[in-house]
Amino acid sequence: MNNLYFGEEHHLFRESLKDFLKKEVVPHIDKWEKSGTVERFIWKKFGDMGYLGLASPEEYGGLNLDFFYTVILLEELQKINSGGFAANIWAHAYLAMTHVNAEASPELKAKYLSGSIHGDLIGCLCISEPFGGSDVAGMRTTAVRDGDHYIINGSKTFITNGVYSDYLVVAAKTNPDLGHKGISIILIDRDTPGISATKLDKLGWRASDTAEIAFDNVKVPVSHLMGEEGKGFSYIMQHFALERLIMGINAHARAEFALEYALDYMNNRRAFGKSLTEFQALRHKFVDLYTDMTFCKEFNYGIAYRMNQGEYVVKEATMAKLKSTKMADEVAYECIQFLGGYGYMEEYPMARLFRDSRLGPIGGGTAEILKEVLSKMIIDKIEYKPALEHAPK
Repeated sequence: MNNLYFGEEHHLFRESLKDFLKKEVVPHIDKWEKSGTVERFIWKKFGDMGYLGLASPEEYGGLNLDFFYTVILLEELQKINSGGFAANIWAHAYLAMTHVNAEASPELKAKYLSGSIHGDLIGCLCISEPFGGSDVAGMRTTAVRDGDHYIINGSKTFITNGVYSDYLVVAAKTNPDLGHKGISIILIDRDTPGISATKLDKLGWRASDTAEIAFDNVKVPVSHLMGEEGKGFSYIMQHFALERLIMGINAHARAEFALEYALDYMNNRRAFGKSLTEFQALRHKFVDLYTDMTFCKEFNYGIAYRMNQGEYVVKEATMAKLKSTKMADEVAYECIQFLGGYGYMEEYPMARLFRDSRLGPIGGGTAEILKEVLSKMIIDKIEYKPALEHAPK
């Protein structure tokens, strides 16, 4: 482990987390992958251990630890080989909860942030739409003011925790005439009348309850507005750096797991009287992949350090996701090849890992969108700045 970023307490935390995951999560993974449902008890166990509140304020029950504890959580979640289960956890703790922590009123935090930290409540973040995808500014969901309430109509799709969550953090246009300047963020209880969810059947992430969600005249108190009306786009952009870096870290950890497994297999698999690691073509291919993974890992650690220091690293985090997810896809593909026919079998981990990994260059902004975002920053010299009132801490 890189001791430049991780101290003794980080090491102890990692070992404790690995033990917890091995005992409490791994025995259930295959069942959850088949059913597409993560049982509720595990959320409470995560909350009791403090894993859902690593980055959250102590006043609401969080631990307020440095970002490298989050890095450890993300890495170890990838190494139990269920991208869907991992996504449920990090989408709750670092997508939904990040908005609640940054923008919600003290009254909302007392209920929703505290409940989320303790594993009593599960949240989801609702931004992407069936007709919008990565085009956040083009969203069609509206929240029309009616006295002391908003009336919300529209739909969202590809929402992680979209079926079984207890609350939804929803981006909607409170003033459609203003384009992206008319977007606001509103917190909605799941049991509010007019909300319906349809589970999506996916290639991978099968343990995750990804959904399309419809809002039909959903009535929400104005007190559930998070932050200022019309500032939602800024808040979303503010947190994109975190989401992209998370997906980059997930990717390098996933690739590292695949390579470790493949190396163990190759050391033990014999062909023509020698182990697979003695064949030059395979040896050289392996070290190429390992080098690519290590480059991404070290880059991601460096960006994580800068984010932990309070820097606004949206450009670098975008690079991290773009490069790391592509690398992880290539590693997964080649590791299946290393295992030969066994790599294609469901009883071995590579088939699931390959399916799960494919979402990396798609979710959280496609590779094509990220390249255009980077083109604007690098070629066109456009600077993106954080919303001042919600600058990184």
